[in-house]
Amino acid sequence: MENNYCIIMAGGVGSRFWPFSRNDRPKQFLDFFGTGRSLLQMTFDRFRHVVPVENILIVSNVIYKDLILEQLPEIKTNQVLLEPNRRNTAPCIAYAVNRIKAMTNKANIIVAPSDHLIVRELDFIETIKTGIDFIEKNDYLLTLGIKPSRPETGYGYIQIDDGETSLRKVKTFTEKPNAELAQIFFETGEFYWNSGIFLWSLQTIDNAFNTLLPDVANRFNEGAQFFNTPDEQVFIDKMFPSCPNISIDYGIMEKAQNVYVLCSDFGWTDLGTWGSLYEMSPKDDKGNVALKCKTLFYESSNNIIALPTEKLAVVQGLDDFIVAESDNVLLICKKEEEQRIRQFVNDVTLSFNGKYN
Repeated sequence: MENNYCIIMAGGVGSRFWPFSRNDRPKQFLDFFGTGRSLLQMTFDRFRHVVPVENILIVSNVIYKDLILEQLPEIKTNQVLLEPNRRNTAPCIAYAVNRIKAMTNKANIIVAPSDHLIVRELDFIETIKTGIDFIEKNDYLLTLGIKPSRPETGYGYIQIDDGETSLRKVKTFTEKPNAELAQIFFETGEFYWNSGIFLWSLQTIDNAFNTLLPDVANRFNEGAQFFNTPDEQVFIDKMFPSCPNISIDYGIMEKAQNVYVLCSDFGWTDLGTWGSLYEMSPKDDKGNVALKCKTLFYESSNNIIALPTEKLAVVQGLDDFIVAESDNVLLICKKEEEQRIRQFVNDVTLSFNGKYN
């Protein structure tokens, strides 16, 4: 276990969850279900079962440093890796990999977003242990694939090779297909959702960066002597903004030849949208969700209502809507058109100089 490391990516702004998710407190820092734990805290809780607390690194934007340390008092300040700006997942992961490389020459690394919901946590932990055992013995890049429960258009898909075990070679990756293609993927049984959770050894991912993303690797290699020293942040602040904005999926996983998928089913949801939160929440007999608030529904169905806990909502005649209030913003939006929320946020930013972001 002492060779296990975890990189938790916690730098996103979660604009699709606006107005609950705001620039000063994005969704990974929110407690959506009234459990007393934010999504980041729940992610941390899961991985401490398989990774020593001192080997868990949180990569985030510099503006969230204090919030992370407040929510995770178990970690030390130097376990929070601070990006001066956002450059997507490949530079984020490269930063953490180089920190680990300065700490040890042998590591099994798990990479995970901070905003996923896992329903069956014991099954998840056993899956992670299986994955660690696999990458410890093989020079492979491993991703967790989730058995689809519906033809979802909001997730990426992985086509798996033939085989009898849960560990399969990846044939293709497909980003967020249209409804017709998603239906085909769902019916064939050859495709799994791409969870965005990865496992690999330190040597394997380091080789992958140097071979497939040398533009990123070379920038970090230039400062190898600074990692895990007091000069690390100065180097990162100077170098990081020049990194290309590229995802680990596009930069490495879709190009590498040694990619495997661990076919999994542990009750996974990427809480990326109000719709995904609606799907995972308990509903009344009309399909309505009241999230941590008091609500009376009349002639209404399939809505999700999210208000401050002291507020009461009386809803009449609404079907398939999002009603969300947080601080000084009220959002009322058709659930089927929630992809427009990012547009709404952009319009609000332009109209009110960022006051409501």
